[in-house]
Amino acid sequence: MSAPATSMFTPAAKAMAEKLDLKMGRANLEEFASTLEELAKANPNIIAVTSDSRGSGKLAPFGKALPKQIVEVGIAEQNLVGITAGLAACGKKSFGVSPGCFLTARSLEQIKNDICYSDVPAVLVGISSGVSYGALGTTHHSLHDLAVLRAINNLTILVPADNFESHQAILFAAKATKPAFVRFGKAAMFNLHKPETKFEAGTAITLRAGNDVAFIATGETVVHALLAAGQLAERGLNCRVISMHTIKPLDTEAILKAGRECRAVITVEEHLVHGGLGEAVASTLLQGGVGKPFRIVGIPDEETVPGAQADIFRHYGISMEGLCETAAKLLK
Repeated sequence: MSAPATSMFTPAAKAMAEKLDLKMGRANLEEFASTLEELAKANPNIIAVTSDSRGSGKLAPFGKALPKQIVEVGIAEQNLVGITAGLAACGKKSFGVSPGCFLTARSLEQIKNDICYSDVPAVLVGISSGVSYGALGTTHHSLHDLAVLRAINNLTILVPADNFESHQAILFAAKATKPAFVRFGKAAMFNLHKPETKFEAGTAITLRAGNDVAFIATGETVVHALLAAGQLAERGLNCRVISMHTIKPLDTEAILKAGRECRAVITVEEHLVHGGLGEAVASTLLQGGVGKPFRIVGIPDEETVPGAQADIFRHYGISMEGLCETAAKLLK
């Protein structure tokens, strides 16, 4: 019998979430699957392509409800990308769904050539990304995907933080006329946004105002940055929290504004510190002539420690407590 999963949030973090009036939602991956099914029921041209991943991709209900709109290719990710590209070229709105670690490593050439170079409006969905697979280790961790995909022309890259952003990202992808990649993890997430929030691909969302430390985070790390800002507020620090849900195109205006107005900048991501959000933000600040104390919080260039996603996050400081400590050190 496997050990019980470690809670993503410590008791202190849960208490802070309650103070911030954050309500727990479901996993972003579940939000994706239900949104896609809803769209597909209204549009028979929407096709899901999976690589023995309808279960892990939460698409079993989709397959049962719409058996003629799902294609199963087995464990053959290169074929998955080629078929997804071909369907898109034939006028279908195709979503290729596969674990992020395999999708963006085994199939990189097909992503580059069959989808992006060929300019077809296909959507690739990397599921269980980052360290979502936890103790399965390095083979199943997807810590390279943002780096390699950022280097490919003609691809929008979306990394939603909560159910709202996940829903909106799929609505955007379903209408997109260009290639898109959407990245999901597995953990249940707190809902971070107010109902009136506007979502636009390429435009970051500021969740909290402040001019001391700017936390620029993406995906499942955003909530930890928001909780850290709440904790730091009790110490007299007003921290800005930005959800950078689109990695490409990057909202450079929001980054430069934060760099100019805040005393320090911290980026947070569930990705290797090389080639991801942090280095993109650093490049933006440097080329914009903004020099402030700066840190990238992510997975360092080492053999990643094994364990549950929550354990790995805490080990590398991707937590409310860890980010508070990083901010305090940076401001010194």
